[in-house]
Amino acid sequence: MLKAAAFAAQRHRAQKRKGAAQVPYFNHLIEVADLLWRVGGVREMATLIAALLHDVVEDTGVSPAELEAAFGAEVCALVLEVSDDKSLPKARRKQLQIEHAPHLSRRARLIKLADKISNLHDLISDPPPDWSGERKLEYFRWARQVVDAGLRGVNPALEALFEAAYAEGMKLLEEGKA
Repeated sequence: MLKAAAFAAQRHRAQKRKGAAQVPYFNHLIEVADLLWRVGGVREMATLIAALLHDVVEDTGVSPAELEAAFGAEVCALVLEVSDDKSLPKARRKQLQIEHAPHLSRRARLIKLADKISNLHDLISDPPPDWSGERKLEYFRWARQVVDAGLRGVNPALEALFEAAYAEGMKLLEEGKA
């Protein structure tokens, strides 16, 4: 797991989250793994390692072959299962997440759910300065579509946390406070 953390930190080292605080991207990866461990009770090592690496192919140019050589076929398959194809237009990638959600493995669904929770938390606590209230609402609604399409029933504790983050965010957004 520490090898995965070091690998992810090195590969994402120049990336920041989109919020005004410019938080290192690596913090998001730690939060996803932490949510799985602390809230979801996930103890399966390949899932936790894949959580740390879940954006490395999608966002850093690491090849599947390199990832597999470093972490094995099981971790690589999980990472690829939750990775978007960045060669596709953004709208298509978002639609595919909705369509693919019901077909993900249980472990990929856990990672995807923790990822959505982390993203909602960030949109409320440190939103991108150039995002309008409407864009934030669109993201929240889309995240709910992904969860509703295929992530329900995978982990009651994570699902409850998603619901709480969603409700808090929607309330703040509808009140114009976020």
